[in-house]
Amino acid sequence: MSLNSDTHLYCYNHPKRETHLRCNRCERPICPSCAVLTPTGYRCKECVRGQQKVFDTAKWWDYPVAVIVAVVLSAIGSYFVSLIGFFTIFLAPLAGMGIAEVVRFVVRRRRSRNLPTFVAAAVFVGGIALVLFRFVLALLFSSQFGLNSLLGILWPVVYAVLATSTAFYRLKGITI
Repeated sequence: MSLNSDTHLYCYNHPKRETHLRCNRCERPICPSCAVLTPTGYRCKECVRGQQKVFDTAKWWDYPVAVIVAVVLSAIGSYFVSLIGFFTIFLAPLAGMGIAEVVRFVVRRRRSRNLPTFVAAAVFVGGIALVLFRFVLALLFSSQFGLNSLLGILWPVVYAVLATSTAFYRLKGITI
C-alpha cells in the first residue's frame, strides 16, 4: 500500500483516528497510542501481550518455593558474613549469584516477570533477619548497648544490599 492511495486507514482500537501505521505481526492498522515499539518494529498491544505469555512459564508454586529457598540461603550467608567482616564486600555478590542459581535450579528454570522481585525481597529479608534478631536481643538484654552493637549490624546490611542486587540482576537477565 502506498502513501498516496485514496483509502484511509483507521486504528482498529480507536475508529476515529486516522493512521498510516500497521502492526508488523497481524497487519491491523494502529495509532501511535496503541503501538508498542519492539526490536522488530511496531506491534499492537494484543500481539505483544500474546508474545509475553509465551515467556511467562512460572507455576504458582514456584513463588513460595523460591522465596523459602532464598530466605534460608540468605540467612545462612548473613550468619557467615558476621564472621568475616570487611570481606563481605567481595563475597556478598558471589553469594547473591549462588542464591540466584540455586533458585533457578529449584524452579527448573521457569521464569516470570515478578519472580526476580520476589526473590530479591526474600534475599534482603533473609540477609537482615538474623542481624535484626541479634540487635533486638542486644537492645533488650544488654546494658552496654553502644557503637560496637551498631558496627555489628553494618556488614550484614552491606551483605543484604549487595546479595539482593546481585540476585535480582542475575535472575532478571540483565548483564552489565
